[in-house]
Amino acid sequence: MSVIRTVEELEALYGVPQAASTAKEVDRITPHYRAFIEASPFAVLATSGPEGLDCSPRGDLPGFVRIADDRTLMLPDRRGNNRVDSLRNIVRDPRVALLFLVPGSGTTLRVNGRAHLSTDATLLESFAVEGKPPRSVMVVAVESVYFQCARAIIRSELWNPERHVDPASLPTPGQILAALTEERVGGEAYDQAWPEKARQTMW
Repeated sequence: MSVIRTVEELEALYGVPQAASTAKEVDRITPHYRAFIEASPFAVLATSGPEGLDCSPRGDLPGFVRIADDRTLMLPDRRGNNRVDSLRNIVRDPRVALLFLVPGSGTTLRVNGRAHLSTDATLLESFAVEGKPPRSVMVVAVESVYFQCARAIIRSELWNPERHVDPASLPTPGQILAALTEERVGGEAYDQAWPEKARQTMW
């Protein structure tokens, strides 16, 4: 089996980046890039820690990631499952990456930087929804920002309703948990209770 083992071998195969691939990368949030962040209701957060890598979805109303200035982003940590994998990583390794998606747009936006977690009471309160502030806010010092071309979205037809998968064709969370725990956790009762539980704990 042929395996690429050096950067030189990789570059020999792929060549050098086109001018547009490097010209688009900057160290700040420009007005054009601001538009994507403010329109995005969904981002994927990548972090790294001693146990390995983590990639976690983050979603809220469009603009949920606050632009404090052209080199600083703020992201509230909303209610979840309390695994805190991403947060655990950040307190030990501040490097983070964000991938913003905008429904209907093929272009995605990537932000790399270094983050810390803030529990400043005033800051938390400024992110409150329905009177419920987040428990922490991730503050990202931006190091690089650039857009990703639309090929992946186009190939996947991600926004095409005709390609949407019927959720009923997939295993439910309750079924997965039941199978992994010999019915100790999960099951039909879990699936039935989840919508109301999510509604009550969304924020």
